[in-house]
Amino acid sequence: MGLDINTKKAKKNAYRISKVRGESAARIRVPGGCLKAEILGMVQNIAETYGNGIVHLTTRQGFEIEGIQLKDMDEINEMLQPIIELLDINQTAPGTGYPASGTRNISACIGNNVCPFANYNTAEFAKRIEKAVFPNDLHFKIALTGCSNDCAKARLHDFGIIGMTMPQYHPERCVSCQACVKGCKSLSVNALHMENYKIIRDEEKCVGCGVCITKCPTRAWTRSPKKYYKLTIMGRTGKRNPRLGEDFLIWTDEDTIVKIILNTYRYVKEYIDPGAPGGKEHIGYIIDRTGFAEYKKWALEGVELLPETKVRECVYWSGIHFD
Repeated sequence: MGLDINTKKAKKNAYRISKVRGESAARIRVPGGCLKAEILGMVQNIAETYGNGIVHLTTRQGFEIEGIQLKDMDEINEMLQPIIELLDINQTAPGTGYPASGTRNISACIGNNVCPFANYNTAEFAKRIEKAVFPNDLHFKIALTGCSNDCAKARLHDFGIIGMTMPQYHPERCVSCQACVKGCKSLSVNALHMENYKIIRDEEKCVGCGVCITKCPTRAWTRSPKKYYKLTIMGRTGKRNPRLGEDFLIWTDEDTIVKIILNTYRYVKEYIDPGAPGGKEHIGYIIDRTGFAEYKKWALEGVELLPETKVRECVYWSGIHFD
């Protein structure tokens, strides 16, 4: 007996097609990986009512409810609706599930709500980006991490957002213990040294990680009131030419990052290969084809950079090549 199921529609509706005929996994977005605990009970209810009772926690911090029958999609989408509303996900028609599956869930480390090393609220910024870019069928991967430790592995993504702080030195509080100097040397990039009983920061070398702040016992170092970020671009895994993302902007701000991401969607729509499998082509391959200078022109269109922002004139990616 045949199954009258539109698998193309199911994929767009964020269902993963299983190797078992007629079976799938229902995918749930969790922007920034942060959610209210009540959602867990809703996920459990769907898994036990329509699935096989198993829920997979994805590498992108979402849920995949296994053992879903594609014939039950409409009923499951109704059960997903309160989850989508609690997570404030953009929709085109309530009750119909997710309207796209191209742009992957925006993932993030736990951020400064919990972590003493994080320089900003990663989940909050992730939700802002989610609102700006979703729904969209283009294949984008975005990750946010609170500091240069990069626990979220942001450099493996099309866009990696790394939190920075401009360390503020208060010499009147400094007792010359050099805890910050030792910390920066052992845990970061050795950007501090002492001169005449005062700490000197090498501004060119400093990566804005905040180790000096966490190590200082007298609060002679504090975080800057202004939030800063490093934006890395076009990291990727996969079968063909995997590579780490390279720095594009250093000491930039949230507004600039959101504009560049949105400009990149415009760039991809202009240059994507119409014959790409499934209508998807990785952004990095498009940049490889058109050249970085062309991408940079699109990415920075209408963007007003901060005076302190450093922009890479040209970006060269290293990595494994199978060409």
